[in-house]
Amino acid sequence: MLFYHVVSDKPKFAGQRFKVDEEHPNGVYERVQEQLEIVKDIYKNPEKYEGTELSHSVDVALRELALEKVRKEKYPQYPSRMAALYVSKTYEEAERWANYFARLGRPTYSVAKIEVNGSFFHGDAYKCFDGTVSEEENLRQAEIYWLNGPNEDGHEPIVEVLVDGEIEVVEIMKEINANV
Repeated sequence: MLFYHVVSDKPKFAGQRFKVDEEHPNGVYERVQEQLEIVKDIYKNPEKYEGTELSHSVDVALRELALEKVRKEKYPQYPSRMAALYVSKTYEEAERWANYFARLGRPTYSVAKIEVNGSFFHGDAYKCFDGTVSEEENLRQAEIYWLNGPNEDGHEPIVEVLVDGEIEVVEIMKEINANV
């Protein structure tokens, strides 16, 4: 299947082949691993963190670990968010993501057309949530994400596609090189 990917973290080139799966995780996995000890402490001692503003990286780790737990238990057919490439169905969607990442100050190299031989999940980034000190709440929100139903407040979905497996960069559609 063909998709479009905003190349961040490190540059890619046409013809490049790589694998993304649980043996070859992504940058989200690495960033979550760096926060594991504090997440364990938060769940062990939530009262210690009540009313405290958690850092963005801890919020993300709490969310992603809850999402992974629910995925493994109930939706193992979908790629892990920590072992997937985030892609778009259309070039226009990928270009919007690229512009957004560049505005945030994230290194953004290019938009690439890629071919994927693996599994995928069409999700809604609007359903991503900030992790909380409540593991129960994080798991509840994770279930909502993977169920992928309509947004209760009527918001249009912000489509994000997760893919894993064998990936080939078919073409670099647009060079961006912002914040690199």
